Amino acid sequence: MGMDSRRIAVIEDEQTIAAAVAARLRTEGFDVQVAHDGHAGVELVRRFSPDLVVLDVMLPGLDGIEVCREIQRERPVPVVMLTARDSETDKLVGLGVGADDYMTKPFSPRELVARIRAVLRRAERPAASAATIRYGGFELDADRHLVRRDGRDVHLTPVEFALLHRLALTPHVVYGRARLLQEVWGYRQGGGERTVDSHIRALRRKLGADVIRTVHGIGYAFSTNEL
Repeated sequence: MGMDSRRIAVIEDEQTIAAAVAARLRTEGFDVQVAHDGHAGVELVRRFSPDLVVLDVMLPGLDGIEVCREIQRERPVPVVMLTARDSETDKLVGLGVGADDYMTKPFSPRELVARIRAVLRRAERPAASAATIRYGGFELDADRHLVRRDGRDVHLTPVEFALLHRLALTPHVVYGRARLLQEVWGYRQGGGERTVDSHIRALRRKLGADVIRTVHGIGYAFSTNEL
């Protein structure tokens, strides 16, 4: 399936913004459906099975954080979150529940399309190599999108899996945040290093703090020392 035939669900309660985003994405060739509140958004994702969700944080009925948590629980799907609040805490919470990217209103429609294409490219990108990676009690199966730690299956969002796979391919090699942003997310973004930090924290929370090592002032590395 070509990228321009991908399905995108837009969940946004401000109808003028929703209409503008949907119209722009349709001109880019995407198949778009829209919901205007949280509960309707969850139902739309279940019915439409989109390849990506554009999700507002401030929604009536069920807020965007809960919507993101709910849809990621049922089927991992890339999410680009929108918000009128430029709060670092809001961003980290959104990224922590599985969002792949985050944009603050007002935003450029051109930049939103670029972000969406970058997230979709990253989601479609085949594993670079090493379909199965094992170190002690750690196992990553790229073909089945499966991660285990000490016999326990670990649920990861698509971007968490891609980040972990990138690091695990070359254990003990230190990756700077800018390099990870380019190789995993597919673009360079000023201030995007916080996005990397948030996903590293999520991986440590799910897999254990010993899996990824911080090299202060440089970046992160996958560690096999305790595996």
